[in-house]
Amino acid sequence: MGMKLEENRGYPLDKQLRSWKDIVVEPISKLDDDAMTRVRQILMNGIEIEALRFSHACFRMNPEIQKELAIIRRVEQHQATTINWLTPPDQSPLETTIAYEQVAIEVTAAVAQREPDPYLAQVYRFGLLEDFDHLYRYSALMDRLEGKDANSILQSYTDILPGRPTMVEHRHPVDDIRTPYEKSSAHPLTKLHALTIMAGEFQTHDYYMNVGPLFSDPLARQLYAEIASIEEQHVTQYESIADPTENWLEKWLLHEANEVYNYYSCVEQETNPRIKAIWERFLDYELGHLNVAMDVFKKIERRDPMSVIPSVLPDALPYQSNRNFVKGVLSAEINLSANGVTFVDRSQEQQRSIQYRAQLNASGSPSEAVASNYRWTPGTELTRSTYAMEGAVS
Repeated sequence: MGMKLEENRGYPLDKQLRSWKDIVVEPISKLDDDAMTRVRQILMNGIEIEALRFSHACFRMNPEIQKELAIIRRVEQHQATTINWLTPPDQSPLETTIAYEQVAIEVTAAVAQREPDPYLAQVYRFGLLEDFDHLYRYSALMDRLEGKDANSILQSYTDILPGRPTMVEHRHPVDDIRTPYEKSSAHPLTKLHALTIMAGEFQTHDYYMNVGPLFSDPLARQLYAEIASIEEQHVTQYESIADPTENWLEKWLLHEANEVYNYYSCVEQETNPRIKAIWERFLDYELGHLNVAMDVFKKIERRDPMSVIPSVLPDALPYQSNRNFVKGVLSAEINLSANGVTFVDRSQEQQRSIQYRAQLNASGSPSEAVASNYRWTPGTELTRSTYAMEGAVS
């Protein structure tokens, strides 16, 4: 039996203030920690940033709950700081980019396999193949700029292979809007999935927009610009699957429940005891936040919060390699595109997307250029050069 939300009050909100020494802690290890620890770290940072983003928007529109939102938001600001500052200082922006794409692939694959709604499962598989290709393009860029093997970050959980080619992923904005779930009939897991993936993709978009201009290599700058555009498409796709008739308080409840669910999933699977203690602490904090939101919901809406969120948390989101699942999706669905809310073979695309893509690629495609003559092989540039020299001598 999973955690019953009404029976877990969590840590009192008025006791959640920490010192700077407690907020900024020792980072994880780029090479020694399991890659899935980093996947959890990146995803939870994205979920906290989404909570902050939503809270600010909700704050502007709902004066009657500004006090509660402001207090919770400050705590979540410090939670996000702790999580983001776990990033290893010796991890380059490009290595972090590789890690972001691993998050997108493995978390989306896990969600796609558990999603109860067949249409939404298709939505996740569709985005998955595009993120899979982004990993391949950035791995080629890492080989080009740093002479490094992306697998040192991926730790063999995730394959480095082409997916749906990035150059054909560009679509007219209308073709990135999807049919939303219906709030009164959707499975609770469907609502949590939608928020989780949207948060992750939004974070990835913002990271690429911030990091891309810092590169001096012209092709790197163009590649980040190209993939950031696709990430904006993905944010649009995942935002559109949430029922737009959910009111502000319903969405606030869902955000708090989603944070609880994802911290619970981290606690269940974390292998680093020090990091697990952080997840446990923040799970207690988020249970406290959720109960504040539930109390406010009862007072204002005069409804049972469990009409919006699950009374019992679903089973934890699994953190594991999804290599075989991804290969199966790649084989079956690589040629899919979208015509409005419907997924179709690329031959059935609307002219609007064809023209949109042609304009963007009129001067060439950075994602194609960066991967020209690239094929992933284990080892660094130095290792491959050594092999080549040995071959020449023999």
